[in-house]
Amino acid sequence: MKHIGKVVLLSTSLLLGEMAAPIVPSGLHQAEAASTKKLANITYQTTENVNLRMGPAAKYKVIQLIPKAKNVTAVEQTGTWTKVTYQYTVNGKKIAKTGWVSTSYLKKISATPKTITFPKTTYQTTDNVNIRSGANTKDKVVITIPKGKAIQSSEKLSDWYKVTYTYLSKGKNVTTTGWVKGNYLKEYYQYSAITGAYYFPKNTVKLYSTPDTKKTAVYSLASGNGLYSAYQAINSVGQTWFKVTYNGKTLYVYSGDVTKSTLTSFSATEYQAKLETYVYASYGKAYTKLVKIPKQTIISTKQRIGDWYKVSYNGKTGYVYSGDFTTYNKPAENPGPGETDKDDVINPPADVITEQAIVKATYLVTDQLNLRQAAGTTAAVLSVIPNGTILIPTSKTSNGWYKVNYAGKSGYVFGTYLQQVITGDPMGSRDSYQFIDLRTQSLVTASQINNYIAGYVKSTGKPSILTNKGQVFIDAGKKYGVNALYLAAHAIHESAYGTSTISLAKNNLFGFGAYDAAPFVAAYRFTSVEWCIDYIAREMKTTYLNPSNWKYQGAYLGFSTKTLTNARINSNSEGMNFFYASDPNWGKAISQHMQKILPYDKNYYTQARVNSDIPTRPSYPAGSDVFPANIIAAAKKDLSLVSEKDGEGTAGVMKAGSTFLLLEKTNDYWLKVKFNNKEYWTEDVAFSNYINYLSVKNLGRVTVSGLNMRTGPATSYPSVGTLGLNEFVSIAMKADGSLMMDTSKSWYQLKRADGSTAWVSSAYLYTKDLN
Repeated sequence: MKHIGKVVLLSTSLLLGEMAAPIVPSGLHQAEAASTKKLANITYQTTENVNLRMGPAAKYKVIQLIPKAKNVTAVEQTGTWTKVTYQYTVNGKKIAKTGWVSTSYLKKISATPKTITFPKTTYQTTDNVNIRSGANTKDKVVITIPKGKAIQSSEKLSDWYKVTYTYLSKGKNVTTTGWVKGNYLKEYYQYSAITGAYYFPKNTVKLYSTPDTKKTAVYSLASGNGLYSAYQAINSVGQTWFKVTYNGKTLYVYSGDVTKSTLTSFSATEYQAKLETYVYASYGKAYTKLVKIPKQTIISTKQRIGDWYKVSYNGKTGYVYSGDFTTYNKPAENPGPGETDKDDVINPPADVITEQAIVKATYLVTDQLNLRQAAGTTAAVLSVIPNGTILIPTSKTSNGWYKVNYAGKSGYVFGTYLQQVITGDPMGSRDSYQFIDLRTQSLVTASQINNYIAGYVKSTGKPSILTNKGQVFIDAGKKYGVNALYLAAHAIHESAYGTSTISLAKNNLFGFGAYDAAPFVAAYRFTSVEWCIDYIAREMKTTYLNPSNWKYQGAYLGFSTKTLTNARINSNSEGMNFFYASDPNWGKAISQHMQKILPYDKNYYTQARVNSDIPTRPSYPAGSDVFPANIIAAAKKDLSLVSEKDGEGTAGVMKAGSTFLLLEKTNDYWLKVKFNNKEYWTEDVAFSNYINYLSVKNLGRVTVSGLNMRTGPATSYPSVGTLGLNEFVSIAMKADGSLMMDTSKSWYQLKRADGSTAWVSSAYLYTKDLN
């Protein structure tokens, strides 16, 4: 019987996936324990049914049977045994058990990510980004895509997108395909003005807060209810949506769900109500009822939108449904015996048109437009105003017409075809510095530039790093064939005459590299004023002033035109101002500085020679922001890490939510970090919207020169040193993650490089860089 029992036991062992364990000397077990190594949560799969045991040997108690072909996560290995976690579900409840299994029953699973396909989508690059031959930073760079370019993709692998990029090279379109990291892409939505029109749903339609269906619809609107739109959006998957207003909210409706209708004007016609109905606030029964119209009431109208007449009744102007009315045939003047004289029916009088002066504003003509002698479609046409013309109306009529001056004639245009904009277009003569070719030389002298800057310094008392630098602009202009007067005016405008924070701290006179989201940290750091001016002169000549570069929109300052929502209208934007600055008046402001330094000479610039030579484009200038010790940051997205800057391959991934130390930011936007007590580099952070990638907890920057550090939070405490203007500091933190301040919230405690602490006034510390 004992013999039989042993046979049964052996069979059970084989069934559970373990071979009969040999007797192992105790010393050998000790050797295995000494060779324990940690594993980074590696996934394995069981090759047979196998026992999960309490320890790394067959003598330990069995916890659980793990079936064949199940995944387990390995965390540790000792000799021929591996410590794993096995997860399974019982009655809908997830259970996880950890123990040891024999390594011989495990095979490693290759964690190869799967390629995902999706509808063709258009993206826009958020920074200059490399397109590579494969989905890895070690793969060859095919081409660098500039910031702001549109690309298409329908396939992704992990966080890499396979994209198609088309660009112009030597007058021909060239298409390149490759892989781009997803954190440098955003879905591209094109917004533009269109000729205003009315749209009616084909069936019940949904209205959304964005031109897509990613969010829940805000409203449903039945057919027969009209919407007006003068703007359209083409979303990332190529759908066209119209921007509309409904119930006081700005919303979007899909173009495929509506039909277009136009405003029709005709001779005044009378209609009679077939039933009791209403005047509605807009063209649809979903809108507010303004006033009731009794059955058989006579109304007069001369405009129609879809199935809706525009009318005035009992002091209210709105819309009535045409199906509720029939054409009114007026009876004879002399009624017969027994007939009622219809002349006692009082029709509402025609609208009295009033006119009122309006505040000066600029408007863009969105279609070819008639300039009429009076505010109505029957008035004589004085002239035809081309699409894209900028106008400044002086008054507006009660029936929606604007009084304007065009080509020496004064008349009226219908407001439907006008869009209010903000523009730097001078709308007149272009004989000014705003439109000279910036590849010409200037007759300006160094002393004229120096005197202009000195005048500002004298009037304000502010120190300027541009003092006596006039000759540097002239030398750089001659070296690269760029107008030196423009270079000086550009630097003066961007740096507030050389007194701005970025110029003083980083010798960066042009705000180059700065983003609105992170102006100070993102901006390039130059070693000297001279190097900055030389660099920018060369950079401008190879990009904005180079007809072969995508940034070229004309070799002059120009202007841009923006909608009231700050969307650029490309057809009314020109020159450097098209891409360089978000301010529509940027080009005008620089030309004004030029005019003040040296008055414009039309005769000179009419004959001035244009320098068309293009130097090689400069690489990123060497330089970086080095942060003090103990600057704590948190990752908001997974960030790829490498051991060496510009190094190939990855050293791992820092997961979203991880805390790390921020050490350095270079001019080419690499970050040096310390994570898990090791130093790494990452280029995954896009500074144009850094807030989506990281947040810095305790970085401070000094806003005055000679800021005293004190032993306590008051001026009565002794000073232990001073801090310089724009010097970075590390603010001490409490256990809850908040910054260490005194009870009055007037002083910050700093953590110094030697480990000691000091206090500084909060009034002189800026704490919003990258927070």
